[in-house]
Amino acid sequence: MMHLLSQPETWVAVSFVILMALFVYFGVHRTVLTALDNRRDRIQAELDEARRLKEEAAKLLADYKARAGSAEREAEAIISSAKEEAERIAAEAKAKLEDFVARRTKSAEAKIAMAEAQAMADVRAAAANAAVAAASTILSQSVKGSVADDLIGKGIAEVRSKLN
Repeated sequence: MMHLLSQPETWVAVSFVILMALFVYFGVHRTVLTALDNRRDRIQAELDEARRLKEEAAKLLADYKARAGSAEREAEAIISSAKEEAERIAAEAKAKLEDFVARRTKSAEAKIAMAEAQAMADVRAAAANAAVAAASTILSQSVKGSVADDLIGKGIAEVRSKLN
C-alpha cells in the first residue's frame, strides 16, 4: 500500500475525488445544469425564431411570385391593348386619309368640271360674238337701209338666243 501512496496518479485520483465532493457540496453541478438548461432554452428559442422567419420568408416569396405573375399578366394585357389601340388608330387614320383623298379628288373633279363648263360657256360666248360680228358685217355689206337695220337686229337677237 505504501507503494500506492508514492505514485503521483494516486494523489491525482484522490484530489479528483475531493474536488468532486466539494463540487457536490457547494452545488456546482446544479449551477452547471442550470446554465446548460438556459443555453438549451436559448438555442431552442433561436431555432423557433429561425423556423418562424423561414415560414414568413416562404410566405413573402409566394406573395411576391403571385404579384410578379399578376404584374406579368397585366403587362401582357397592357401590351395587347396597346397593340389593338395602335391597329385601330392606324385603321382610322387610313380611313380618314382615304376619305380625305376621295373628297380632294371629288373636289378637284368638280373644279375641273366647272372649269370645263366655264370654258365651254366662254367658247360659246366667243363663238356667238364672232358669229354676231360676222353676220353683222355680212348683212351690213349686203343689205342697206332700214330693212338692213331690222334684219341685223333680228338676226343678232336670234343668234344670241340660240348660242347662249
